[in-house]
Formats: sequence, structure tokens, C-alpha cells
Amino acid sequence: MKPVATLSRRRALQFFAGVPMLPLSSAFAGSFLLAGCGGDDDEVAAPAAPAATLSSVSFSSMPAPTLADAAAMATTTVGSVMSVSFSDSSKVDFKLAYQPFFVTGDMVSDGNGGKILAGGYVDINNQPIIDATVSGKERQFFSDAPDGTSLLKIDGAKVAGVKGNTVFAVVQFEYTTWALDGKSDMYGKLPSPIAVLTLDQDPATGKLTLVKYHNVDTSSVSGLWITCGASLSPWNTHLSSEEYEPNAFTAAGETQFKAFSKNLYGNETAANPYNYGHLPEVTVNADGTASIKKHYCLGRISHELVQVMPDNRTVFMGDDATNSGYFVFVADKEKDLSSGTLYVAKVGSGFSIDPAAAAAPLSWIKLGSATSSEIKTLASTLKATDIMDVKTADPLDATYTKVNANGKTEWIKLKSGMEKAAAFLETHRYASLVGASMGFTKMEGTTVNIKDKVAYSALQNIQDSMVKGGKYNTVDNGIALPAALKAGAVMALNLKGGQKDTSGTAINSEWMPVDTKALITGEDITADALGNTANPNKIANPDNLKFSEKMRTLFIGEDSSQHVNNFLWAYNIDTKALSRVMSIPAGGESTGLHAVDELNGWTYIMSNFQHPGDWGSIHSVVKTTLDPLIKTNYKDKFGAAVGYLTAEPTQTKLKKA
Repeated sequence: MKPVATLSRRRALQFFAGVPMLPLSSAFAGSFLLAGCGGDDDEVAAPAAPAATLSSVSFSSMPAPTLADAAAMATTTVGSVMSVSFSDSSKVDFKLAYQPFFVTGDMVSDGNGGKILAGGYVDINNQPIIDATVSGKERQFFSDAPDGTSLLKIDGAKVAGVKGNTVFAVVQFEYTTWALDGKSDMYGKLPSPIAVLTLDQDPATGKLTLVKYHNVDTSSVSGLWITCGASLSPWNTHLSSEEYEPNAFTAAGETQFKAFSKNLYGNETAANPYNYGHLPEVTVNADGTASIKKHYCLGRISHELVQVMPDNRTVFMGDDATNSGYFVFVADKEKDLSSGTLYVAKVGSGFSIDPAAAAAPLSWIKLGSATSSEIKTLASTLKATDIMDVKTADPLDATYTKVNANGKTEWIKLKSGMEKAAAFLETHRYASLVGASMGFTKMEGTTVNIKDKVAYSALQNIQDSMVKGGKYNTVDNGIALPAALKAGAVMALNLKGGQKDTSGTAINSEWMPVDTKALITGEDITADALGNTANPNKIANPDNLKFSEKMRTLFIGEDSSQHVNNFLWAYNIDTKALSRVMSIPAGGESTGLHAVDELNGWTYIMSNFQHPGDWGSIHSVVKTTLDPLIKTNYKDKFGAAVGYLTAEPTQTKLKKA
């Protein structure tokens, strides 16, 4: 018999570093080690043979909460078990739980001995923006809508107060729903904050503890507009978003944009609408601070989030708008989004949302090539009317083209020589003008399955512009379904190289989407006893998407007006098993997804939520019961959580026989 080796406490868990493990509670770590070494507080017996290799990961599906347990409907509820199977047929189960770093509106450490307001809004001079809607209760605005999150590490990072491993999370805040008076709608009227969280990662348990909260100075990029989803680039930067780009033709007279400008700059006319609707990129520094730049050359669209492919150049983009499209940007250089070529898709025949149907082919229209700096110059020197003429009623003039853009029918005519400006500053209108398939209804999150070379894209709703004869449906654009499916779908797109654009020019990428088909769909129903108008045992209105390569799992977060509680789902692409992992507080939205396969040996599923208790018509059955509970849990509904899924295994050791 071979001698039995011994390991320190730290090495005992590192022995299983090849296994995806969510952070364990400190109580579990202690019980595991004591059980393994008979009470010795320093040594534990290790298997003589090498550990079995990872075989698969699955998630049990928790039941949807009901009024039988109203408290569960009014908070984050997790009832799923993550099962890790190994090549020796053994299995380890982890009971999942949710761990928030904070609820927005909390005062948290600024890393310098002081406190800072989590999710707090600041102006262009980094001064607090004050909510004065209730006399005598003035306070700094803070967000109830945390969204895109990236978890990462930086070589050489060193931040005071960290005892274990230094890791960082970048968190952006999309908007705030209401002012303190409960009457003043604040959507899009405040410049979106973005923060770097310095986290202390316990090397023994993987637990993350907030040490420092740092607001990123966004003044150099003219502030941020409605930052929604986000992704981590392959080169370790946080790729943000600015969705629902302001309408440059009408913004100067719109209450929303004037309020945004007033809150950001101190006056209603200082903000330039062409500075918003782009792609911000945040680079974290080793001390927990960060820098930011904004890329103007990826199209001015409703950026939900982007996914960079493994070539470090090809960027597949979500476009969260009515009459949205598939957009791809191919950068000129790896790990540099400051110049490249922008493409938009044309959908071929056979488009369907039946998962059993064949995929519809995609071809690609080149919109233009540009650098960020030249488009930024155009943004600062041109007015909308310099680029094109837009009519909202038929001018009865054949030189105008009728298009459906941003949920409106318009007649547009391009000004001479303005093709590049239109392609990058009026991207939705220009894409419609050149014949792209701008008919999708809210194309949300995107992600990629690298091994299978498949991208995934969420369609939050399938209605109106996607239905033949529907409102804003464009004839002959390849998208004309026989009926709506409000509950939406997740689409799968095969990725290949060797593609040419519609002019016959080669596209310099091996990761271009070549077709699209439905992977998984929701199901509309007549309202059930709780109020759901989509089947609660299927996805509804998918939004956030993130794929885990090791777990072979697509995580799906909902932004649903059809589920009374929105859910976070895990869909195994091999077994096709769909599992409900977490329930979000009723009226809230599941946001901030980030699946991290390995960070210093640990696996994380980052997850936030937005606007708990934001009641709609489907909540009439539950509102009276749940409203006071949610107010108690989340600062009178002004707060929302930023956090991650953690775990406590149901057994006390991971040792293999």
C-alpha cells in the first residue's frame, strides 16, 4: 500500500481545484477538515490516487414560491441544489444560497476610513445629486436598478484591508425608478454610476467580503446613459452598455433628456445626445480604482450587452429595442475596440421560433469602417439634421424611404456624403435604410459557447414588429411570424469563418453568426391563480444570458411582465434540462449575471436584481400581501441587492473513495 499523504487545511481544498466549486461557508470548511483528520486542526488525510475528473454539473429545479409562503415571494429565494458528478461515478451536492454584498442605499466602506452611498448618483463634477422632492427629507439619489457585473482579478493587486486574495467586481447601475416622493418618474433622468468593488476572497472558503467601494469618474466620457447589461472582455476589462440611445432629432425638447442634462451638467441643454448610446469600457487598476473610455465606432444602438469572441476582435451585440437587429463589430486589432468594421444582419427565409425548425440563414451588410476618434469628432460637430431628414408623416416624395425604426414608422432621406455619420450615429435608421432585418422585438443579452462555436441571444418579447401584419413589421425583411409569443425565446446562432458581406467582400473573422434558430421558448397562458400570464415552469421574457463552459450551462435571467416573480434559470445544453435556480423579489428583474468558471480555484454565479415591488397588472393578486414585506426588506422599495450565489454542501467532505 502506498503511504497516505497529508495536506494542510489550505491544500485540502486546493486538491480539488479542477472541480467547479461555489464558495463554501466557513462552517462547512471547518467541518470538512475536522471530519477528514479526526479532529486535528492542521492536517487532513489525502487520497493516494489522483482525484477523479469532472464529468458534469446539474442543478435541481426549485418550486416557484406562492402566497403560502409570502415571505419567500418578497425576497431572493434559492432552493436549488448544484450537483457535481465525477468520472468515478461519484457526486457532490451543494445547496445553493444567495449572498448580497449590499443593498443599494447602504453606507459602505470607501477604503479610506470613510463611508460612501452604494449606488449613489453624482454629477459631472462627482458631486452628489440630491433628491429634494420631499421637503425636510432631502438625500442623495441612489439606484434601485443595479445591473451588469464583472468579477475579475488583477495581477499585483494590493488594497488595504484585504486579508486573503484581492479580487474586484465592477457593477453598473442602470437607473432609479422613482424619486423619494413616489410620484416623480426618474427613469433615464440621472447619469448612471459605475463602481469598482474591492473584495476579500477567503482562500479557504471562497467567500467574498466587500472591503472598498470606488465610484468610477465618468466625466471624461460625458457621463453614462442607462447602463444595462455588461460582460467581461477576454482581456479582463468590463464592457458596459448604454441602451435606448436618445433620439437626436427630438432630445432637445424631451423632458427625460433635459432632466438628464440638468442633473449631469446643471443645465438642460449641455448634454449632446450623440455622446450616448455607445460602448463604455472600464479598466480596473491594482488599487481598486479604474479608468473608463467610450467607444463610438460600434454603432449607436440600444446596447444591452456585448460578447467578445475568443479571437479578441469579433463583438456580437445585443440590441434592446423595438425594431432591433443583429449587429457585429470586427475590430482591426486584437484587444482594441477603438477601430473596426460594423455589420448588420439580413435574415433569410425560414425564420421560426419553433425549436424543431431548421435555422434561418444570416447574411451580413457592411455599414462602414471607422475609428472611435473620428466618430466622436462627428458626434461633436454634427446635428441630426446634418445627417438625414426624418419625417413622421408620409411626405409623398419618392426620394424618401419608409422605414420602421425604434418602434416608429418614419420616412427618411440621407444627406449627401453622410453615409459614415449615419452608420455610426444614426445606426438604427441607417440599417433600416440599407435593407437590414430590423424587426426583432427587444434583442437582449448575448453570450457564447466557445467549444461548440454557438452564440446565444435573448428575445425578450416576440410580438408586433416580428409578426406578419403586426405593428411596425417590415415586409420582406425575413421576420414575419404567424403569431406572437410575448413570453419570448432564446436563439442559438452558429458561428463560422470564411464569410463574405452582401457586396462580396470577405469578413475578417472566424466567429460570424451564419444562421439563427430558437433554442428554448416561453409559453403564454391565460392568467393563473397567482397572476402569471406565462407558464411559470418555463422561461418568460429572457434578458440576461451567460454561459459557463465547464458547467455546459446557459444561465438565463428574466425581465418579465408575465411572471409574478422573475427567475434565474440554468439550462444544460447537453441534457436540455431547465432548472429554476433562484426567485427574485416580486416585481423585480433578474440582472447582473456573470458566470465565472474559475477565480483562484472557485466558481461564482454573480447575480443582482432591480426594482423590487414594481407592480404591474399581473400583481393584483399578490400586491396587498407583498408590498409591506418588500418595503421592509428593501428600503421602502428604493433598494436592491448586488451579490452572488454561494453554497453549503449537504455532505461534509469532497474526498473520493
